[in-house]
Amino acid sequence: MDSVRAEGLVNVVDVEATCWAGSPPPGEVSEIIEVGLTVVDLTAGERLARHRILVRPDRSTVSAFCTELTGLTQPEVDQGVGFAEACRLLAAEHRAGTRPWASWGDYDRHQFTRQCQATRTPYPFNRRHTNAKAAFTEAYGLRKRPGMAQALEIAGLPLEGRHHRGEDDAWNIASLVLLLSARGHWPGPGGTPRLTP
Repeated sequence: MDSVRAEGLVNVVDVEATCWAGSPPPGEVSEIIEVGLTVVDLTAGERLARHRILVRPDRSTVSAFCTELTGLTQPEVDQGVGFAEACRLLAAEHRAGTRPWASWGDYDRHQFTRQCQATRTPYPFNRRHTNAKAAFTEAYGLRKRPGMAQALEIAGLPLEGRHHRGEDDAWNIASLVLLLSARGHWPGPGGTPRLTP
């Protein structure tokens, strides 16, 4: 792949994590159970590839509420890799440490930061992160930041797949990123995301 094209690539990431209708059960914490990733070529204006990493939780279990929301089950995530291995895969196979990345809001970035600190796992991403939700809100002059499904509706784009499934959400967010880039509203010169402090 030539360097010009490589510079236009962005990883769009969406994570799903263990969750509950109320507070976590005693001794449990929210952990990533799925990482969805879509590679976007801003220069060509297309989604190139979609990926999914299932992650096996160590300090929590998948609740009935979580399964209803995401469709993920405990037996399914039990077949996933450990969190440290997921981070290694992101860095080794998806160039997470060198490629700019984006997510819908800052939840995904903060969840990775918390879990990496708690498990002493090297953080897989670099600092070139863009909050696509903030960029969309600014581009459309909205007062309130919309959820991904609402943003798709505002933009006139279809919701593909299942909402709250990491792989599908990353794919849908990627379509919003491409729309913002095409309209000249992707932050930074040449479509390169701004640094997150």
